[in-house]
Amino acid sequence: MEDPEELGFEHMGLDHRLLQAVTDLGWSRPTLIQEKAIPLALEGKDLLARARTGSGKTAAYAIPMLQLLLHRKATGPAVEQAVRALVLVPTKELARQAQSMIQQLAAYCARDIRVANVSAAEDSASQRAVLMEKPDVVVGTPSRILNHLQQDNLKLQDSLELLVVDEADLLFSFGFEEELKSLLCHLPRIYQAFLMSATFNEDVQALKELVLHNPVTLKLQESQLPGPDQLQQFQVVCETEEDKFLLLYALLKLSLIRGKSLLFVNTTERSYRLRLFLEQFSIPACVLNGELPLRSRCHIISQFNQGFYDCVIATDAEVLGPPVKGKHRGKGPKRNRAADPEAGVARGIDFHHVCAVLNFDLPPTPEAYIHRAGRTARANNPGVVLTFVLPTEQSQLGKIEELLSGGSGAPVLLPYQFRMEEIEGFRYRCRDAMRSVTKQAIREARLKEIKEELLHSEKLKTYFEDNPRDLQLLRHDLPLHPAVVKPHLGHVPDYLVPPALRGLVRPHKKRKKPPSSRKAKKAKTQNPLRSFRHREEKRGPTAAPS
Repeated sequence: MEDPEELGFEHMGLDHRLLQAVTDLGWSRPTLIQEKAIPLALEGKDLLARARTGSGKTAAYAIPMLQLLLHRKATGPAVEQAVRALVLVPTKELARQAQSMIQQLAAYCARDIRVANVSAAEDSASQRAVLMEKPDVVVGTPSRILNHLQQDNLKLQDSLELLVVDEADLLFSFGFEEELKSLLCHLPRIYQAFLMSATFNEDVQALKELVLHNPVTLKLQESQLPGPDQLQQFQVVCETEEDKFLLLYALLKLSLIRGKSLLFVNTTERSYRLRLFLEQFSIPACVLNGELPLRSRCHIISQFNQGFYDCVIATDAEVLGPPVKGKHRGKGPKRNRAADPEAGVARGIDFHHVCAVLNFDLPPTPEAYIHRAGRTARANNPGVVLTFVLPTEQSQLGKIEELLSGGSGAPVLLPYQFRMEEIEGFRYRCRDAMRSVTKQAIREARLKEIKEELLHSEKLKTYFEDNPRDLQLLRHDLPLHPAVVKPHLGHVPDYLVPPALRGLVRPHKKRKKPPSSRKAKKAKTQNPLRSFRHREEKRGPTAAPS
């Protein structure tokens, strides 16, 4: 037998169709979690696996799941078509991503393996028709799966052979505890199960007792984030909130950050405030948060991945908020759509080629920092995480440092020594822009987005055909003006730019189409802070990030 250290996909006894799909995906070797988990799963063992975000956990369970289904169909007795594998995920986005990955791996056996995603509540009728055809694999959130089980659209008692719980550490925190316990009553007594998680917390241990039977635990000895040769992590202390806005303006407007970037804030209101602030300087950015419909969020992600936007502002407050253990999420009319955990956006979304993650607001928990930072430096690409910290947040920053260092005490978040006095000439512009972003402007920006959603909604199309006056009133409603944009702020006069930074400022041009593949490849591979660091190194060692 091959040395486990040298185990590749071709040595795992996989179906040739799966190997061809893996080759098409460009995977030359399995990741650590895939190398350890796939052989154990193929032996029929239950698994409890922890691996960092972006380490290939989805393929680690999808490949053995497909192999077991193909092997059963090829060698077992002929039986009627039935749902034999169930994948539970905490959010709709993760369900869509899991379905996409499974379908890519099953590209050459699509006739034999059918996959269905039932996470979207609005597609119940079409999902019922799909489930009547009994797909081999069903993906969904616990609430949607339980709903279909209770309506007899889905029956698993006599057919289920494999259960996968992805991002297990979030399920209870999202309030899915009661649904999950009810769901397990609809499953057979014997089945193989995988629990995949980025962390091992108390909720995962509780879930382990409910789902697994004598599992093999894979607690891989690897950092939860890539090493410093791939992921550079910095902190910058900002004395005031105004300094945070000023620094962000300088980083983006002076092109000190190159390539695609994600800006994280802690609330939806902050995300719109930041977007309107950047609009004052003709810096294009889009907001991604749990208040947007699923289709709109997916469209924004797709545009970001294709290069239409270089900057996305996201919030994880709805995703990684305080746990609600033992509490069932409200179903009544007062239920807050924005607080729907299935509408979360930060965890597990497949952003492509993110060069930098900017924590404009300090993450609420150390785990939230890991999941934010996990959006960059994926696969073998480099990345940078820059965290803005106020003096009052030093204690919370210490908890993040402790988790990242593993108790060794070695600093992980290096100080990013930016000379604020160099950009002091921009402060009046920053204040001018901040004054323009009022609470009323933020409210109007959110209303404008909702109005656009209503006007372009396919579901309301029939309603508007029957009620043309409502459509006319909506179209001719009073125009909304989220914030007064002052054109002169979009231009940066040379006399305001520090001498060492002149030549870096590039005039903004409205992007009409995605960048060419050559440009996209360059943006993907270059270090987003390279130009600034090179300038500081030339000046002297005191200005370089230490």
